[in-house]
Amino acid sequence: MKVTRLVALAAASGLALTLAACGSDPTNTSAGSGSKASASSSASGSTTQPIVVGSASFGESEILAEIYAQALTAKGFDASTHLDIGQREAYIGALKDGSISLFPEYTGNLLTYFDPKATATAPADVDAALKAALPDTLTTLTPSAAEDKDSYNVTADFAKKNNLHTIADLKGVSGLSLAGNPELKTRSYGVPGLDKVYGISGISFTPISDSGGPATVKALTSGKVDVADIYSTTPSISQNHLVTLSDPKNLVAAQNVVPLIRKDHDSADVDAVLNAVSAKLTTASLLELNTKFNGPDKPKAADVAADWLKANGLA
Repeated sequence: MKVTRLVALAAASGLALTLAACGSDPTNTSAGSGSKASASSSASGSTTQPIVVGSASFGESEILAEIYAQALTAKGFDASTHLDIGQREAYIGALKDGSISLFPEYTGNLLTYFDPKATATAPADVDAALKAALPDTLTTLTPSAAEDKDSYNVTADFAKKNNLHTIADLKGVSGLSLAGNPELKTRSYGVPGLDKVYGISGISFTPISDSGGPATVKALTSGKVDVADIYSTTPSISQNHLVTLSDPKNLVAAQNVVPLIRKDHDSADVDAVLNAVSAKLTTASLLELNTKFNGPDKPKAADVAADWLKANGLA
């Protein structure tokens, strides 16, 4: 799931499709690179103490950090960013020691980090369990609808031919073949879960170790496999017009983007700004942001964030 994936962002990455390149596994716990500071312009007349927004070492996290910081700055807060801190262990430590005060997180992976035995998968259940598992110094605000997580994808032609809209619809496809990371063969949200939760058995599995990257996409678009596990905000989904099947039974645990903040930096005014951002943020938004960030002109995360905020009336 990206420290899978955190366990995501607290679980695994090292993608052939690099973390800096796209929507990645938010559950990745592998060690990241060092940090670098990147300050957003501060507005005068701030009504609270300075807020430093951190990010992990991949593009989507950097964009979200810039969105939070710029949205706060637009409302008069003294906000800046500290990007590329590394994986979860590093930035949770930075939150705890006060080096940063705010971070864009993913609900399911963050829950697993603080409670490895958690079993919640539905969005509301994950959010409730997460709030109970957080240390006393930290809190989360209202989760957005946006998710970066494992998702099952098919080509548009295959979806039309077999009338596919949800994972449940795959039960009607005979001789189903699936591609994904090797661990998908045994993970609870992988082959065993497809059988247990959706009754889809007899799956032919093709392991491809690129975390939904180019090789996995090629296997899908070439017809080698029928279905591929690709992180839900990976640009290749839109670039190849793939169809992401919905997951009505929450086989894959919710991974909603959510602001994680130190309680001593939280306030009703801060909540209002960040909740307004979350209200506009969708999985489709993340896909568009990641696609733009990885475009041929290679824009900066700050510029991608600024354009999105302006388009959504938040700056």
